[in-house]
Formats: sequence, C-alpha cells, structure tokens
Amino acid sequence: MSGIGPVEPGEGTHVEDAPDGHATPPRGRLAPLYARHRRAALAAGAVALVLAGGLLYATRPRPEPPAPPPYPSQAVEFTYLGPRTPPAGLPAGAFSFGIAVTTRDGPPVTVTRIAQPLPGLALSSRPRPPFRGPADGARTVVITLRVTDCGRVPKNAGLPFLDVTLRNKRAMEDHSFILGGGYAHDLSEAVEVACSNDTAS
Repeated sequence: MSGIGPVEPGEGTHVEDAPDGHATPPRGRLAPLYARHRRAALAAGAVALVLAGGLLYATRPRPEPPAPPPYPSQAVEFTYLGPRTPPAGLPAGAFSFGIAVTTRDGPPVTVTRIAQPLPGLALSSRPRPPFRGPADGARTVVITLRVTDCGRVPKNAGLPFLDVTLRNKRAMEDHSFILGGGYAHDLSEAVEVACSNDTAS
C-alpha cells in the first residue's frame, strides 16, 4: 500500500504570505468587517491615550503657591527715640520726639496717616504722610505735638499711643502703636511745662 502524501490544495485555492510573514487581511465579503473593527480598535486606543495623558496632567504634582505677604501692622515696628528739637517758628508749648519706623518683613510699608487720640493736642510730622518705610532698616520720623487746649489735655496720659494707617501689597490697616513708658513720661512732662507756661502768661 502506498503512503498518503500531503493533501493538495483544491482547485482555485490560493494563499499568499505577506512580506513580513503575516497573513494578509482577508478579502472579499469579510474585508469591510475587518476594516471597521480595525478602525474602531485604533480609535479606542487613541482615546485611551488621550484620557491617560489628561489624567496624568490633572494629577501631576503642583508647586505650593507662595505665601502672601504679612499684613502691614505685622511687618512694621514703631520705636520711640526720645525728645527732638521742635521745628523753628512754632509757638511755645510745642515739643517734638523721634520714632524709628522699621520694616521687619515683607514688601515696603507706606504710612498714610499719623494721629494721636488725646484731646487738646495737635500733631504734625516730618516727613508728612504718605511716606514709605525702607524695605530693610529703619526710617526716623519726627513727631511734633502742640498743646491747643490745656483744659482738655490729661495730666497723666498713662500709656499713650499713635494711631496710624498702614498700607502694603496685601492690605490697608488702621493700627495703634503704644510707644512705651519713656514716651508717656516725656509727653506728660512736656504737657506740664507747656500748660504751666500758658498759665503763667
């Protein structure tokens, strides 16, 4: 009995290998179905890539935003420097003292107003507001007070303070600075001298 050889392809059978060894896509009735599925698979892959990229972008680590500058009242300091010579031309009863305006932190602070709450006293300053404190270091400001009504000036001011309005990049604030016991003592003495002269005259 003779052996059985390889099955011969039937008549009309034709198989081609693609150059890379893969079978070529089907032809005939199955070709449109294959093309549709292939396009859908490619589109789904592209969508998946876009979504993955968007997710990575949305969840990427972001740097912390910079901290805002401090409020001006937290960034500046007023320090009493003691008596100063009053400007020329003022009437008797005027007295002056110096303060140091120091910016401790953050951007420069502008002083837009200086006042004091005691009745019977008028206030002026050199320089006049508005003026800016330095970004680092201190600026000396000379405050001059003049007694306008001895009957309304308290004989003992306790711990008097200065009312100021401050502005920087963050905010504008009204704030009161207590200048300490040295200022209270010198102010009380100056008021006593001014009002004694007023009574004597």
